[in-house]
Amino acid sequence: MKKIVILVMMLLLAAAFARGVTLSGAGATFPYPLYAKYFSVYHKATGVRVNYQSIGSGGGIRQLFAGTVHFGASDAPLTDKKLAEFEQKRGTRVIHVPTALGAVVPTYNLPGVRAAVRFSGPVLADIFLGKIRKWNDPALAALNPGVKLPPLPITVVRRSDGSGTTYIWTEYLAKVSPEWKKRVGVGKSVSWPAGMGGKGNEGVAGLVRQIPGALGYNELVYAVQNEIAYGAVQNRAGKFVRADLASLRAAAELPDFPPDTRVSLTDTPAPEGYPIASFTWILVYRDLDKNRAVKSAAEARALAALLDWIIHDGQQFNEALHYATLPEVAVRASEANLAGLLYRGEAVIPK
Repeated sequence: MKKIVILVMMLLLAAAFARGVTLSGAGATFPYPLYAKYFSVYHKATGVRVNYQSIGSGGGIRQLFAGTVHFGASDAPLTDKKLAEFEQKRGTRVIHVPTALGAVVPTYNLPGVRAAVRFSGPVLADIFLGKIRKWNDPALAALNPGVKLPPLPITVVRRSDGSGTTYIWTEYLAKVSPEWKKRVGVGKSVSWPAGMGGKGNEGVAGLVRQIPGALGYNELVYAVQNEIAYGAVQNRAGKFVRADLASLRAAAELPDFPPDTRVSLTDTPAPEGYPIASFTWILVYRDLDKNRAVKSAAEARALAALLDWIIHDGQQFNEALHYATLPEVAVRASEANLAGLLYRGEAVIPK
């Protein structure tokens, strides 16, 4: 207990000395509403300013690799291949710091339909493959007894940019549809068989709102804030589940949690779990001096203090914005990873 108190005091002291420091980040739109809250509160408390560009996970990873930002943000963990590329070309490993649990939900615009539309994974895959083209298709009608689905054409809306939200969505579809896995696969960017593209979660939400008959996918908070209808998805246990804090927490109840925190939650076996859930991560170099954006030990300490604050005090802001808090096992793993951050060979967080 004494060690924890000392660590917290030293991090607060580091943050105090970092007043006036500006940190930069770029990446995922999935957690942007939460990050905007984090960084506003943190600036008022410490004087440290954080400039965050909500440009999509793919863009954030590219900027981190180029060394133009202090941290990247992604809803898709880096692959072993990408981790190896960082290590080979930048001389350091990348640390994944989970910040929250979120959900990707099927958002739609169906005038006159008040009930939450039910979807199964295979039906969503067939819609995005362009095989199911009308809302009153028998496959959708069978999932929604008693709901009068209109004979409207389905306008598929998907991301046009490299996106962690797309990664989560396509990873789920690949798990539940062999045809999707074979024809399209999984990625932050894929070759879409159908649909029109919107940039960012904001762009997809905007198109869905504008187009009667549209069906897209969004992080939950974008559906809630934009007052867009979103459906229930049938999980592996056969239950139709709408995304909420309880179903996100259920999806994250894992028997084993990897030390590097890279884990998939889609298609959860949890009976009460929402099947299209994911962590979202902040990515940093383990050897912070290898990142050209980190120009001093003070900046390195300020970055470490920010990340420590997010996984502890910052969690109090998650639920109001429809993100679930980190499970304790994820916090413990992140503490261990942050303790390994270095600047010119010296530990950034005092031991």
